[in-house]
Amino acid sequence: MGRIKTQLIKRLTLNLVKDHKELFTTDFNQNKEKVESLLINTSKKIRNVVSGYVTRLMKSKEEI
Repeated sequence: MGRIKTQLIKRLTLNLVKDHKELFTTDFNQNKEKVESLLINTSKKIRNVVSGYVTRLMKSKEEI
């Protein structure tokens, strides 16, 4: 079983992907830099969790 994402993480991630889908890739480190520039005043942990979720969504959409 994996870790469950909170509603805050899901909401932030889905809004970012919806508005800036062309900026994100399947690379975590690139996504981390993009999320840091888009989300202002967030903690390092939230930035990393959102970046990981963005990466996961991009990988799943690539397979389809």
